[in-house]
Amino acid sequence: MGFHALPCSAGDNSRMKENDSSLKQPVLSPFLHYSALVSLIGLFALCLLWEIWLDPLSPGGTVWFLKALPLAFAFKGVSRGSLYTVQWASMLVLLYLMEGVVRVMSSPSAMSVKLAWVEIVLSTIFFLTSIFYARPAKRAAKLAAKAKKAAAQS
Repeated sequence: MGFHALPCSAGDNSRMKENDSSLKQPVLSPFLHYSALVSLIGLFALCLLWEIWLDPLSPGGTVWFLKALPLAFAFKGVSRGSLYTVQWASMLVLLYLMEGVVRVMSSPSAMSVKLAWVEIVLSTIFFLTSIFYARPAKRAAKLAAKAKKAAAQS
């Protein structure tokens, strides 16, 4: 499987006009895109397995596995590279980062502490890769806004 640069399209919420040839379309990193997707899937699987089988809060599993549900809403958009979805999912994943930190500091179970570290790593990877994935499009949108403002003033 080869990696190809992904051009940012109008559907990606970049707010750039397709017919404006003076502005270049940003190139989004496929490595960052796939890294974000893999870490999101890993975080989802970890949340499910942790609360159902690996180290649930009470024997036999708990309904805490439902904490993975919000991550499922981001799968479609992140897999398509939607900038809007990547941006809100990067904010969502901070909740999982916080949960991991709290569980590392407070959990009496050694297994839970190990799983919490995995949660911290996966959520950090997703956050960083999603931020750097969206960065070129955000810069291009700022430049387009400046160009539009300058054109309107002249």
